Amino acid sequence: MSRFAQKVALVTGGGSGIGAAIARELAAEGASVVVTDINQDAAERVVQQITDAGGTAAAFVQNTAKWQDSQAAVAFAQDTFGGLHLAVNNAGIGAPPQNIGDYDVEAWDRVRAVDLDGVFYGLKFELPAIVASGGGAIVNMASVLGSVGIAQNAAYVASKHALVGLTKVAALEYTAKGVRTNAVGPGFIDTPLVRSSLSPEALTHLENEHATGRLGTDSEVAALTLFLLSDAASFISGSYHLVDGGYSAH
Repeated sequence: MSRFAQKVALVTGGGSGIGAAIARELAAEGASVVVTDINQDAAERVVQQITDAGGTAAAFVQNTAKWQDSQAAVAFAQDTFGGLHLAVNNAGIGAPPQNIGDYDVEAWDRVRAVDLDGVFYGLKFELPAIVASGGGAIVNMASVLGSVGIAQNAAYVASKHALVGLTKVAALEYTAKGVRTNAVGPGFIDTPLVRSSLSPEALTHLENEHATGRLGTDSEVAALTLFLLSDAASFISGSYHLVDGGYSAH
């Protein structure tokens, strides 16, 4: 398959997890991919995986909480591969669980700076660049927690809800100019971090919160993301798509 031949893509937080899976799949289907991450070694490791598989990619160090880094990442894509057609604003962080009355203000600011402000900064520079390249698509990585709440995660839940609204505004402003923007809402994804941070009992409980009886995988989120970036989704813009194994169906 080569759905993305001659396309240039940028994936933030591409050094691990969902971002890495998306970057690898985009490259496997023909895109030249800029893999950005705050961790240079992680970004370069994914680029090496892509090039070893015969794909085209380049690494870029980006702290999405700084608008200047978003501007520089887009410029790097243009300078390295000649333009920008696709973007996945995937970088995100969480914070230790706390009730709102006890919530650490610095943690609130940290999470919002990456999970919301960082996506706004990305869109600010990606959207005009994609218009200039002749059009394309963007996916913002939200969460199932962009549609439901969970206790002790105020900053993450608030940021992801706001991200869904930001996605709609981007679509209203830029779809007619040739750039579709959508959001994806993963449920809880099976990662080493999740497994190492939960007791076996807690992990089983979390799995059973999904109608599938299991956690999701990076590749399942990547499959939906690539569909939304592809021409097959040409009439889809401004919407929010869950890949949550039925978690939110309760």
